[in-house]
Amino acid sequence: MSWTSMRARDTAAKLLGGESQRWAHVQRTAQLTRSRSGGSQGGNALEIAAWLHDIGYSSALLDTGMHAIDGARYLKRLYAPPVVVSLVAFHTGAEYEAEERGVLAELSEFDRPPQPILDQLILADLLSGPDGKAMAIHTRIDDMLMRYSPKHPVHRAVTRSRGYLEASAMRADARSRQPM
Repeated sequence: MSWTSMRARDTAAKLLGGESQRWAHVQRTAQLTRSRSGGSQGGNALEIAAWLHDIGYSSALLDTGMHAIDGARYLKRLYAPPVVVSLVAFHTGAEYEAEERGVLAELSEFDRPPQPILDQLILADLLSGPDGKAMAIHTRIDDMLMRYSPKHPVHRAVTRSRGYLEASAMRADARSRQPM
């Protein structure tokens, strides 16, 4: 069975639908990629990855404890397109979190996706708050830092990756404003 946006949505709903806030975040992230990518490089793969980017939070997929890796491993087992798997594995500064958690070797199982497509996923993820409401990029990053204690690997990773995340989001935003 091939991967479509509908299949990705259904997979995410099955795994995350019981978590209303996370599900709302995922829905908004996918909607933003659809509306902002408008036929750009990786458009369909990008929307599929947006639907699936947080499935690793599902307790059914818990393996390493890092949602990006756990979700990507699951998708690889289901033969999702390699670019979708890599987008899920590397979304929103995952390499920083993998380093903080000591799981860089596990992240290296996956190829790094093309940066322009990854930038688009990062932008959509940062514009969608944890409850699916619109957020400014800096507000979303500040929110992530407030939700985790300074000793938590996510807090440390977001602190270290802030410049990268902001630059990625700005590149994607600039590209989406360019005439086709």
